[in-house]
Amino acid sequence: MDSQHNPPPRVYQSPPLYYNEATSTAFEPFDTDSLSQHRPPTTAPDEENLPPPRYTRENDPFQLASKLKSPEEISKMQANTSRKRGCAATYRQVLPKSTTSTATGKTALNPSSRRLQGFYHTQNENIKRMLKPVEEHVRAAKEVNANNQLRYRIAVYGSFAANIILSIVQVYGAVSSGSLSLFTTMADAIFDPLSNLTLLLCNKAVHRVDPRIFPAGKARIETAGNICFCFLMTAVSFILIAFSAKELAAGSDSKTGSFHLPSVIAVTVAFATKLALFIYCWALRNISQIRILWEDHRNDLLINGFGILTSVGGSKLRWWIDPMGATILSVLISGLWLRTAYKEFMCLIGVTADTNMQQLITYISMTHSPLVTAIDTVRAYTSGPRLLVEVDIVMDPDASLRSSHDVAEELQMKLESLPDVERAYVHVDYETTHKPEHFLKKEL
Repeated sequence: MDSQHNPPPRVYQSPPLYYNEATSTAFEPFDTDSLSQHRPPTTAPDEENLPPPRYTRENDPFQLASKLKSPEEISKMQANTSRKRGCAATYRQVLPKSTTSTATGKTALNPSSRRLQGFYHTQNENIKRMLKPVEEHVRAAKEVNANNQLRYRIAVYGSFAANIILSIVQVYGAVSSGSLSLFTTMADAIFDPLSNLTLLLCNKAVHRVDPRIFPAGKARIETAGNICFCFLMTAVSFILIAFSAKELAAGSDSKTGSFHLPSVIAVTVAFATKLALFIYCWALRNISQIRILWEDHRNDLLINGFGILTSVGGSKLRWWIDPMGATILSVLISGLWLRTAYKEFMCLIGVTADTNMQQLITYISMTHSPLVTAIDTVRAYTSGPRLLVEVDIVMDPDASLRSSHDVAEELQMKLESLPDVERAYVHVDYETTHKPEHFLKKEL
C-alpha cells in the first residue's frame, strides 16, 4: 500500500468513549433515530446498533474551563514593562507598574496592564462562548429575535413612513429655494423610501422560497438588492455633480444667492427626524436588515447637516458655496454608497468569517464525538448575510460506514443550527497527509 494512505499520527488523543445519551461538551442530544434515514430498524441491542459515542455533559476534553480567570485574578495582573533582562530595574524606575491616586485611593494601571487585563477578559468571553451548548446559541438567537420583533417592525415601517413624509418636505425645500445643496439632500431623501421598499420586498422574498427553483434559498437576494441600490444612488450623485459643475462654470452676477427660511426649516426638521431614527436603530444595528437602515440614517445626518450649512453659506456669504457644497455632498454620498457596495460585494463573493466564529466552529467539530480523531480543515465564509461552513473531520480508517455517516450527519445538523450558518458540509477523512480536495482555482 502506498505510504500516502497510511494513517498519520493523531492530532490529539481522544478521551474514552461514552455510550450514553449525553452529547459533546454541554451539548443536548440530537434525535438520532430521525437523523439517519438510511439506518435499518435494529433487532438486537448489540454494540453494532448503538448510536455513535459522544462526550458527556461534564467532559471538557481540552480543559478550557481551567483557563478561565476569575475577576480577582485579572484585577491583580500587572504587565511586565521591562524590555531587556538587564534593564528591569531601570524600567521599573522610569515606568512603574501602577500608581495610586491620592484623591480617590484607587490604583491607576499603565496602558500595558490595561491591555493585559483586557486580553484575559476577552479570553474568558471566548472560552464561555465555546463551552456554551449549541442549543443555548440557538435559544439566545430566538430570544433576541422575539424580543426585537416589535422594535424591528417599528424601525423598518417607521423609517419607511418617515422617509416618505421627509421626501415630500425636502422636495418642497429644494424646489422653493433653488439651492443645489438642498437638491442634493432632496435626491438622497427621495431614494430613502425606495431603499426601505427594497428591504421589505427582499425580506418577504427570502421567506417565500420554492425549493425546486432555489434549492439553496434566496438569502443572498438581500445582498444583491443592496448592491443595486448602492449603484443607483451613486448614479444620481454623479448627475448632481454635473449640474453643480455647470453652475460653477457659468458663474453668477450677484455676490450671494437668495435666502429662503422655510426651506432651511424643512431640512432642519428632516435632520431632527433622522437623528431620532438613527438613535433608535443604533440599538438594533447588529441585525442585518436594520444595519443598512442605521447606516442610511447616519449618512443622512451628515448630508442634511452639511447641506444646511452650504445652502445658508451660499445665501449669506458667497454664491459659489452652494454649488461647491452640492459637489462635495454628491462626492460624499457616492463614496459612502460605494463603500457599502464594496462590503456587500465581499459578502456575496465569500470572505472568510471572523476569528471568533472560526474558533467556535472548530471547537464544536473537535468535541462532537470521540470517534473524530482530528480536524483536517475548517472553512467558514460568507454567502450573502450568513455563512457557508466546510469541515473535514478525520476518523479511524476501520470505522464502519454507519458510524461515519451518523457522526458526519449529526455534526452537519449541529453546525447548521447555529444562527449565523446557512449551510454546512462535513467531509470524512481517514488521514491528513493528502492534498486538499478543493482547489482555490479550477483549471479547465
